Amino acid sequence: MKKVLFLFFAMIFIAVAPAQTKAGGVTIPNTVSFEGQKLILNGVGVREKFWMDMYAGALYLNSKKSDAKTIISANEPMAIKIHIVSKLISSDKMIDAVNEGFESSTNGNVAPIAAEAEKFKNFFKEEISQNDIFDIVYLPSRGVVVYKNGTEKGVIKGQEFKKALFGIWLSDNPADKKLKSGMLGK
Repeated sequence: MKKVLFLFFAMIFIAVAPAQTKAGGVTIPNTVSFEGQKLILNGVGVREKFWMDMYAGALYLNSKKSDAKTIISANEPMAIKIHIVSKLISSDKMIDAVNEGFESSTNGNVAPIAAEAEKFKNFFKEEISQNDIFDIVYLPSRGVVVYKNGTEKGVIKGQEFKKALFGIWLSDNPADKKLKSGMLGK
């Protein structure tokens, strides 16, 4: 009987274990679905600042890819999940980081997407707390859809905006090189 119970629990553990990944002390799902579009975890990493974990960041795609430029320019469903792990992240700090990210990802040429970038920053105006989760989802038919803790905050149309946005994490000058590497599955 003990062997049967052991085998039963071992099979459950094996069946459940691969459904999640740990990063930054939090659990990240290996698959997500948005509006019927199932995406798989491409890679995950942790955004660090001054040797402290700020958030776990995960990239989801239709199929695994490791070339950042291909991912940025692709007109296909994808998502970035940001799981806040630090109490030090505030709304103002997140907006400042997004400003820096757009500057970097566009090589200082934010003007063509300025209105969209401003709308995106507004999604972070509410108080941000440890364990908040932001899902930044690109669906070609809708544009970039932003969710906070599962609640849709808004939509921003345009593939050029999507390229600049995903470039925050995946461009040649990313927010965090280790995080980029993790998101690319390296």
